[in-house]
Amino acid sequence: MKPRSEKSMELYHLLLQRGYPEVFCYQISQELNTDFTAKRMIGYLSHYKKLPMEDVADEMLAILSDRSAIIQKKEMEYYQSKINEMYRYGLEVDDEE
Repeated sequence: MKPRSEKSMELYHLLLQRGYPEVFCYQISQELNTDFTAKRMIGYLSHYKKLPMEDVADEMLAILSDRSAIIQKKEMEYYQSKINEMYRYGLEVDDEE
């Protein structure tokens, strides 16, 4: 079981208050278990009084997809910076042996 953040618990309670089934609320808050993802869902829900469960689930998948793309972008930027360093400074080889 993944630990849930404070915002994720807030999302869980918000979904419960809006009348969604407890199992559904639990699953959504489990998947959106970081402050970043939970805040995005809370922001989305703030524009509506009650949405079909399918719409909430679709938004959850979109948020997770965006998060994955952001992580991938950050990884690519990190590795690109390492390649740039290699071009700039060359390969350092230890010949201590």
